[in-house]
Order: sequence, then C-alpha cells, then structure tokens
Amino acid sequence: MSAGDEFAYSGIENLEVMREAVNYNRYLSSLVTSQLNPADRVLDFGAGTGTFAIPLHRSGVSVIAIEPDANLRSRLTGFGIDARPGIEAVASESLDLIYTFNVLEHIEDDAAVAGELARTLKPGGRLIVYVPAFAILWTAMDRKVGHFRRYRRPGLVALLAASGFRIVAADYVDSVGFFATLLYRLSGDRGADINRSMLRLYDRFVFPLSILLDRFLARFLGKNLLVVADKDR
Repeated sequence: MSAGDEFAYSGIENLEVMREAVNYNRYLSSLVTSQLNPADRVLDFGAGTGTFAIPLHRSGVSVIAIEPDANLRSRLTGFGIDARPGIEAVASESLDLIYTFNVLEHIEDDAAVAGELARTLKPGGRLIVYVPAFAILWTAMDRKVGHFRRYRRPGLVALLAASGFRIVAADYVDSVGFFATLLYRLSGDRGADINRSMLRLYDRFVFPLSILLDRFLARFLGKNLLVVADKDR
C-alpha cells in the first residue's frame, strides 16, 4: 500500500472491536491533546473508523483524515470530516500537528510516507507516531491485517530523522502487553481475531497497570513504540 492507493482494509472487524478498548483509546487520545493547540490544523494519517478524528472534529478542531479504504472514508465524510484517500493532495507546510496510530506498519515504503508527513508539516510542527514493536511479537494477526513489519526504536528514529524530524521522545509502550503477546505467540498463535471479552478485561485491569510499569521499562521493551518528533525549522 502506498500513501494514496485505494484499497479495502482486511482488519476492519478488529478496528471495530478496538473501539471498546476505552483506556487504550483514552491513552492515545491524550497523546494528541497533550500536543494540541486551539488553532492547530491537524492530520489523522490512517483514520480508520474515526475513533480519534471524530471527537476532535466534534470539539471544533480543524482535522483532515487520510483513509484509503473507501468505505471507512465514506463513514468519516458522513460526520462532516474532510477525509481524503491519500496525503499527496495536502498542501506543503499546511499542518501544525500530525498523528498516526498503528498505520506505518501497513505501508511497504514507510520512508516515502515519512517524507510526505514532513512535507505537509509547517516548520516546528509536531508528529506523533505509534506503531507495533518487536519482530519477536509477530503473530497471525499481523499477517491478517497486512503488516509489513514491527518496529524497533533505532530503526524508526533513524527513518524519521532522515526525513527532517527532530526526535523529542522515543519509548516503548505497554510492557505487560509485550510479555502477554510473547506468551500468546509461544503458546501456538492460534488465531488472528481479537477476543472481545479478553480485550475488555485487559483494557480495564491490565493496560492501566502496564502504563504505570512503562515508567521503568519503556526504554527496553513494550508491545508498541511511541515516537514524538517535530519538524526542523
């Protein structure tokens, strides 16, 4: 998948289930709001079902959603969001903040996309990237939803720096999730669908604890990787 290809996403069912992960989604939303200024023009790169773009739009934030899946994009436009299939039509240096959650791993040429993200940001604009981490955690779910890779911190930092970003923070997230996913993989990796009941239990009781433990383990391991960067002036 390139930055602007039309395609049908193979993991929509999982996206719908993940909307029930209240603490997880609240955490990701907080990453955006912590960087958001009232007059910012914002890009959601890979908006999916609109879990984050819709609340931002409703709160009055100027948000553009990039979503190549036509059905998902139609849903976004139904909420009045400026939803586009690719980033190529977004004007250069027109954005103040970009966030992209669990998207870059779906794109074969992630370096080209990083360059496009840098192009559209104003000098000093902020970027938030959240992706799956560690190839050792690769499971059937990665295959089902079309992942090309899981990331390590040095590789993603180098990728973004090569596109003109200054790295502000780069840490792993969900340390307990690292061990849970590794155990699942070693126990046989028997399915590619999210168990709704287990997700709710993990989200309610384990994920908040995992975020607390990340204070001690974020430099070393986690199920995901979070990078915050800004564009060199």
